[in-house]
Amino acid sequence: MAAQLEASEDYRVLRRFVPRPAYEQPSPAKVHRGLIVDVESTGLDTANDAIIELGLVAFEFDTHGRVYAVDEARSWFEDPGRPIPPECVELTGITDDMVRGQRIDDAAVEREIARAVLVIAHNAGFDRRMLERRFPGFADKHWGCSMQEVPWPRFGCRGSKLEYLLFRACGEFHTGHRAGDDCLATLHVLAVPRDGDVSPLQLLLEQARRVTHRLWAIGTPIELKDVLKSRGYRWYPGGSRTPKSWYRDCSAQELEVEQTWLREHAYDGRPNPPWRVDRYTGKERYSERMGA
Repeated sequence: MAAQLEASEDYRVLRRFVPRPAYEQPSPAKVHRGLIVDVESTGLDTANDAIIELGLVAFEFDTHGRVYAVDEARSWFEDPGRPIPPECVELTGITDDMVRGQRIDDAAVEREIARAVLVIAHNAGFDRRMLERRFPGFADKHWGCSMQEVPWPRFGCRGSKLEYLLFRACGEFHTGHRAGDDCLATLHVLAVPRDGDVSPLQLLLEQARRVTHRLWAIGTPIELKDVLKSRGYRWYPGGSRTPKSWYRDCSAQELEVEQTWLREHAYDGRPNPPWRVDRYTGKERYSERMGA
């Protein structure tokens, strides 16, 4: 029946996602160890909310983005010491009863951190900040983001939500409900789709290796906010080192062009504008250290 439906242009068959113990075999002598992580929490405030579930899966990969052996997914609940807000219960399905008295296995997580050369999260801007508060060892690792660092339209996807990617790029659906299940699904959408010989993981690795230059447009007139926003600048509310200001992330090739534009349009051609340029790699990207 499924074959008949697939042969018709009127139907698309979705198959249940089944985790794989390996994607390529055998593993070559030279492989790296990566870690996919997923966090559920009491809210979106990375400074004050608490982790209530952590999932992770370790895997072997090479520099070309090929995935080899995959470990079993692991996940833990953790009691935040306060009631989980109703909106978080509705979103995650995690209740106070499920986490009461539970704790993440710190030793197991720290062993995995020590062995990994790269950590990937589907929403690294959130997960990294939450995890670094709980496990400082994550701060020494290179990070990648499967949502931000893969050009998903190249693989026929107009969005980047995990369930949509699994459906659109892989023709599969996901029945898992826990963070560890989401880690396996994230690895799957990075390993399986192809544009020729190129996988999403290969493109993510290229992005994770890049150097980001963050150009801080400090002291620009408030009336330029719409112009800056339309050019791709984002607002930073201020921190201990950087005042409230607009910023844009650039490659090394883009930086000189952007500085020329900013000098002309925001600083009236001044020879020494008060901008600042910071340089980041995957060790800092998505962390609190970017602009703090």
